[in-house]
Amino acid sequence: MQVWHFSSARGPCRCPLCRREITLLVPSEASLRRRHDSDVAEVLGKVERYNRSFSAHARNLVQRIKDLPFFLRRLLRELMDPQRSLPLVIRARVYFAMILSAVYILSPLDLIPEGILGLVGLLDDLIILLIFFFHITALYRTVLYYRHGGS
Repeated sequence: MQVWHFSSARGPCRCPLCRREITLLVPSEASLRRRHDSDVAEVLGKVERYNRSFSAHARNLVQRIKDLPFFLRRLLRELMDPQRSLPLVIRARVYFAMILSAVYILSPLDLIPEGILGLVGLLDDLIILLIFFFHITALYRTVLYYRHGGS
């Protein structure tokens, strides 16, 4: 937060390790539990302001691919933990997309048949899998955005 606060606030700050733009800050569970502490509330307010300012930026394909592991791990944790409050509509959309993707990948009917074209025939299955991952990552990113600073 201090890097962003003391640098130019016109754009998102960059990660000191990998030099990528930081487009979404996600507070830890411990800091959210201590929200009533004045110091923690001040930092969380800055996190919300940062997210409102920079989370809606368009991200390119490379950034989305790099974000996949983080968002998929967090989403899986949130789906498995009954204490977390992922909205029912988002859960339903994730499960529906998962079922549709699995049905297409497992079905013998393909746009590019594996039996005729061999390994090239797996390309459409890979594309469906990537679309599924990008879709649920975008859904979860939206949930995090509204939870931690969106309007």
